[in-house]
Amino acid sequence: MTPSRRLTSAEALAAAVYGQPGSGARFDWGLTGAAELGRVCAALVVVDVLSFTTAVEVAVARGMRVHPFPWGEQAAEYAVRVGATAAVGRRQTTAEHPWSLSPAALSSAPVVADLVLPSPNGSAISAAASATGLPVVAACLRNARAVGHWLRRQGYGTVDAPIGVIASGERWPDGSLRPSVEDQLGAASVLDALSGVPGGLSVEAAMALAALASTPDVPAAVRGSVSGRELTENGFAGDVDVAVRIGVSNVVPVLHQGVFSAA
Repeated sequence: MTPSRRLTSAEALAAAVYGQPGSGARFDWGLTGAAELGRVCAALVVVDVLSFTTAVEVAVARGMRVHPFPWGEQAAEYAVRVGATAAVGRRQTTAEHPWSLSPAALSSAPVVADLVLPSPNGSAISAAASATGLPVVAACLRNARAVGHWLRRQGYGTVDAPIGVIASGERWPDGSLRPSVEDQLGAASVLDALSGVPGGLSVEAAMALAALASTPDVPAAVRGSVSGRELTENGFAGDVDVAVRIGVSNVVPVLHQGVFSAA
């Protein structure tokens, strides 16, 4: 085994700063941001509006337990091992197997007890974050306010028990992170519900929140975003319609032992 390298003083200082110390609610992007805030926060919120966390909210609201899983063929094998149903790609659904990452499809698909829901962004982040042992909450535009209020009632949001809000983002063809309008607005909606926490907002969180204040019509912004147009032009406008129903849900999906269920 290769011994771990000790951090230099400069690296240790940078690592501390990246955690956005001294604030009760913090904000970052993607898998790396989640890992960074997962080191120092007491709870994490994952936001993937189009479509993982919206699909989680829809499924959990209907009584399903959702297993996040990184995108890949192994999801079906994992589903067999845990006795769950594996969701498939949007275009792979059939009348006999209607479960997919599509929130619109999940709104009408038969209810199953356990659903394995893979995605390259929000699901992968949630699966990785579950290893921290922290409470991990799935938030979207539909339940952002309920998520914020639940976290505050649990006592999170102080300097000693900070909340990390993660915008999942999308990916460029080379696999790198593409920040997305819908996830920034979704994360900002959670931060709006956290704006009065005792520890206050980090600079990053406050700047993310500012995007919400400057967006008079959030549904229109999401529909007109790259991700919204991509789904619509590929025949999945219904998924966008479900995702932009702001504040319609009080369901708070919390990840416990690798499974999302209602708090």
